Amino acid sequence: MGLARRAEFVPLALVLALALARPAARASAQSKPATGSAELELEADQQRKVGPMFYADGHVDARYGSMRLRADHAEYDEKTRLLRVRGGVRFDYRNQTIRASSGWYDLASGRAGFENVTGTIRAVHRANPLVLVSPNPLSFQAESIERPDPETYVVHHGWLTVCDPRHPIWKFYAAKTTIKLDRKAVMRGADFRLFSIPVLYLPYASLPASQEMRQSGFLIPDVGESSLKGFVLGDSYYWTPASWLDMTFGGQYYSRRGWSEIASLRARPSENLNVEADYFGVSDRGIPGPGGTTIRQGGYESHQQLDALLGDGWRLAAELNQLSSLQFRLAFAETLSQAVNPEVESSAFLTNNFSGYSLNFAVLNYENFLSLSPEETTVLRRAPEALVSSVDRPLFRRLPLYFGFGMFADAVDRSDTASPQADTGPAVQRAEVAPSLTLPLRWGPWLGITPTFVVRATRYGAQQAPGGAILNSSLDRITEELTVDVRPPAFAREWGKPASRWKHAIETDVVYRNVQGVDDFARIIRFDEDDTLTDTNDLEFSVTQRLFHRSGDKPASELVSWQLTQKYYFDPTFGGALVPGQRNVLQALDSLTPFAFADRTRRFSPVISDLRIAPGSRWDVQLRQDVDPVLGRVTATGALVKIRPYRDTFLTLAHFSVNTNPVLQPHSNQIRALAGLGDINRPGWNTSFGFSYDAHQHLFQNQLAQIGYNGSCCGITLEYRRLALGPFRIENRFGVALQIANIGAFGKIRRQEKIF
Repeated sequence: MGLARRAEFVPLALVLALALARPAARASAQSKPATGSAELELEADQQRKVGPMFYADGHVDARYGSMRLRADHAEYDEKTRLLRVRGGVRFDYRNQTIRASSGWYDLASGRAGFENVTGTIRAVHRANPLVLVSPNPLSFQAESIERPDPETYVVHHGWLTVCDPRHPIWKFYAAKTTIKLDRKAVMRGADFRLFSIPVLYLPYASLPASQEMRQSGFLIPDVGESSLKGFVLGDSYYWTPASWLDMTFGGQYYSRRGWSEIASLRARPSENLNVEADYFGVSDRGIPGPGGTTIRQGGYESHQQLDALLGDGWRLAAELNQLSSLQFRLAFAETLSQAVNPEVESSAFLTNNFSGYSLNFAVLNYENFLSLSPEETTVLRRAPEALVSSVDRPLFRRLPLYFGFGMFADAVDRSDTASPQADTGPAVQRAEVAPSLTLPLRWGPWLGITPTFVVRATRYGAQQAPGGAILNSSLDRITEELTVDVRPPAFAREWGKPASRWKHAIETDVVYRNVQGVDDFARIIRFDEDDTLTDTNDLEFSVTQRLFHRSGDKPASELVSWQLTQKYYFDPTFGGALVPGQRNVLQALDSLTPFAFADRTRRFSPVISDLRIAPGSRWDVQLRQDVDPVLGRVTATGALVKIRPYRDTFLTLAHFSVNTNPVLQPHSNQIRALAGLGDINRPGWNTSFGFSYDAHQHLFQNQLAQIGYNGSCCGITLEYRRLALGPFRIENRFGVALQIANIGAFGKIRRQEKIF
């Protein structure tokens, strides 16, 4: 607002004479400082000079650099360079406007002060899905304001709001508030008032005044009610010790259970390094159990993520997850999808891709909680692991013969609390080399045949005995794999007018696969999908129909696609690997469908039908079915419908069912629905209603309802959630949140969930 440079006035005798001669005319005065500095422009209906003092009356308008000061009366001291104003004062500087009864401004230092003040600070806030954003400026009213420097205001006995200052729904009142422009507003001894009624006292509060800056401080408290946890009250401290680092520490008190602790870290010290970490734990007092016992379900869950570009093409990526127990997740997870997930996966990769080659080093850990009581887990680990592979390269200039390879070596281990005899120990050596040859052949646009031959040599440092025990003796496996991909000609027909064209296409694909060399599949220890390779001799055939539409010169869009796929097995025993009467998981079976279907020998696989309809942005449908010709029925169904009928309204319906032999997969039949309008931080009315229903057990697993309204500066949202996990957990949660624009929310409301 002010300037540090010296500015001197020139004599204004001629201007004053003209003003006295013609009172109705505007009078003006300008300074002529040294070259490169700002000058003061002073205009008024009347002006006069007495010694070093200039007096101006009537529509006074003073301009100095980016500052503009208007008033009814002004006095300027040429020696001290102090400008005083009173009556209808208005001060404008960049995005700031202040109205006052009187004030002063020091041109030399930029310091200023005003009495009986109202004002606004305008800032552009980016859209933020986590916070209600208001286009309104920050408005304030105070007894007095000081401006110690161009970037700071000190407000005495005043209030702040982003509501309409004439009728504010909420405001913060404080005895003293320090506003750092484009940074934050710090209040001491503040109270939050709703409709002028004090509802919350804050000895210290910090409000953001910029879209770019982050400030350390306590967040708005969380308040809620749960039938399982009781009254919930919590808060967190947000700390930003550096521009590239922030951390959050906090906790919640559950009146019926105890305390929860949360912590998170985000760091981006450079463009090539990103680190994130989250922790959630509960110190549980327990719930009453049978016979007067106490069941404690406390524990913790953590997540760490790292992504770093190390230079020379190297990249390091890691995702580490830890879970103390499945019981903890079932008891305290926030959503149904989190609560019923029994898997915990961690991985770390160091990779480099260069000149068509890929070099990777990895550490992977997979843990699956098989049962709750007693808690049984299976842990699979690959650490360390080294992988090298190449893209297919031509061997000859004229012959289309391509060579590629893949190889790896790792130390793997498996532990199973349900079958201790199957534990492999700390590390089992495993190595594999797999060179390949590919010969793509094509006869015009009509026929394409691509045979690929792979020799795969694998060595295991241990093997499994018939009784399930692990033998520390090596096992070698050498397989010969032939794959022939046949692409017959596609049939298509086009019709319509130039402004609207249609096209119907029918595509077929036939893939023959033969694998030989897996002599004794039962001796191979299963660590991952590589170890489910078996002998096979099968033929896969599929037919795909597509319907396209193009309007004018726009790109064609695919409206409908329908694919039918099935396999025929010339060897229904897969070299003796298939065991009748139990669930078989083999590569030749899993490549077609994720649903197990082989508990007996068979020639034909289920027919996989995948129908997708997407006529536009308003709605789309996907229907997937597994039709088993051996059982004579539909064994698996997945249906998903997404509709946006009008503006921000949405409806999502999903149905998933499995109806096969229980030996293969338990029967299930689940229906999910989610409908609503808008989002939790969208202006206007917002609603969301949904449920998850298990039709097989006749049980509503999850129900939710949200309704809220957001105005230009605040909003309120009410929420009800129910989570039913059989005997493990039945919880009803109620929540209310008051949305404060550009700041946050009082209370805790989860964002609207998605089925996917």
